[in-house]
Amino acid sequence: MNENNSCCLYNGNVLSGFALMEDCSVLIEGGKIKEVFSNQRFEKKHFGSDVQIIDVGGAYITPGFIDTHFHGYGGFGVDDACYPEIRSEKEVVDSMIEVSRLITRFGVTSFNPTVYPASENIMPDAVSKIVSAMGKETGAQIMGLHLEGPFISRNKAGVQRLDTISPVNLAYMEKLWNASKGCIVNMTVAPELKNMRELALYCAEKGIILQAGHTDATFENMLEGMQAGILHATHMYNAMSKLDQRNPNAVGTILTHAEFSCEIIADGIHVHPNLFKLLAQNKPMDKIVMVTDSLKCTDQKTTPYYANGEEMIFIDGLFKRKSDNVIAGSGITMIKGIQNMVKFGFNLEDAVRAASSNPASVMRYTKKGFINPGMDADIAIFDKDFKVLTAIVNGKIRYNVL
Repeated sequence: MNENNSCCLYNGNVLSGFALMEDCSVLIEGGKIKEVFSNQRFEKKHFGSDVQIIDVGGAYITPGFIDTHFHGYGGFGVDDACYPEIRSEKEVVDSMIEVSRLITRFGVTSFNPTVYPASENIMPDAVSKIVSAMGKETGAQIMGLHLEGPFISRNKAGVQRLDTISPVNLAYMEKLWNASKGCIVNMTVAPELKNMRELALYCAEKGIILQAGHTDATFENMLEGMQAGILHATHMYNAMSKLDQRNPNAVGTILTHAEFSCEIIADGIHVHPNLFKLLAQNKPMDKIVMVTDSLKCTDQKTTPYYANGEEMIFIDGLFKRKSDNVIAGSGITMIKGIQNMVKFGFNLEDAVRAASSNPASVMRYTKKGFINPGMDADIAIFDKDFKVLTAIVNGKIRYNVL
């Protein structure tokens, strides 16, 4: 693309985030979407020599994918800030830059690096190092951090280390906020914990989106959390109290309250495909956010695999902790998740929304997630076989095989 970041994506099928527009073109100028128009209108337009014309050959042009729960890819990622040893800020920044480059090949244009809980003397430093990578990316943009703890349930820890899980501690939260330089976007918490209301009110003041996850909450706990502003959920169905005939618990509360949005991992293993149908029947489509929860060792070329400082094995399509076979995060990519959601019964438009416009809306990214004039030019282009051809971040081509 030229220095002015001006191009016209011609001859595509645009999934805008609110509609399918066949045989259309998208004009990009100065990092923004300037205009969307039909191919017929394209033929009548006159473009300056500074506008690059790219024929996408009938491929899908969609908003760039936004992964709001992501640990790493290809041997690089968030873990490098904490485990297995404390690494220098430069090493952490280099790792985050590399992972931002790698994931554009799957259509990801922005993401929230997800930090596992760590001890109080380590986690703020890890947060600070990761934030130092913001603005230095060569691929997908880091929007801010997702903290997956430390204020979560020991009963629903999953592969989180028990010695890193903390009771609610506002002084600790203040340390994390200051270390992030105000760049914590979302945070997973257990609504049932003592003093959670005080934490929720603090986070509301800071604009942090709280997610119910790694939680053993009852129905009453979930309602109290909703009153305090906890209205999003981490990896639906996983690491949360199950639906019971006498207590809806976390799963039932999320399913029966339309105002609750939720993440879901679309690998078909963390969650059975039929439970996607149950979710679609009970949840407004704009409340479903597809995430990868992919680990640092996803598609890593060498073994052994490590995540959160512990050795992992990859078996039956997902990662498990070697010591006890507890399921960890996934090895999926965003484009594969979209393909799976279509296989599970979603139409393509809704699957793309779950990966783009829905996370943008839930995370309050007001300039991302839609192909509409004035929005950031974050775009993914993929063909009918779900092969990503191009990823554009803020108007700049970051990946291209067209």
